[in-house]
Amino acid sequence: MAKSSNKIATAAEAPVADSEIQASLDSALDDLIGYAMRRAQLKLFQNLIGRLSSHDLRPAQFSALAIIEQHPGLMQADLARALAIEPPQVVPLLNKLEERALAVRVRCKPDKRSYGIFLSKTGETLLKELKLIAAESDQDATSSLDDQEREELLRLLKKVYQQ
Repeated sequence: MAKSSNKIATAAEAPVADSEIQASLDSALDDLIGYAMRRAQLKLFQNLIGRLSSHDLRPAQFSALAIIEQHPGLMQADLARALAIEPPQVVPLLNKLEERALAVRVRCKPDKRSYGIFLSKTGETLLKELKLIAAESDQDATSSLDDQEREELLRLLKKVYQQ
């Protein structure tokens, strides 16, 4: 009995890299593109989440700010569509951005029930910094790729989701 428990203890104490453990645990999924994309997305998001945390923002909020900058005055439903989320999910996201004075909803004159969304001056200033943070995060999270591979990966991913 003592011998087998020693074997177990020795095996448990043997240093094994996390990546080796993960590789052996999920090898049944190696040939699934969706799984590989999800794993890559998790790595990218964990990196970005860590960097955005100093600004108390999440990736969806950063994405919303970037979309609003590109399309000032867009409606909540259009923002939801651009973020690929349900329209009711946009409300708390915008509430948070408004509480932080990063974005504002302005009632539309033709249709008093609708609101256009705009960045505030604070939001514009912060977004410039956030774009740099996001670019650095992408670069770091994909550091195993050279520039050509990174461009090819981006091209292929766009081809998949823009179909």
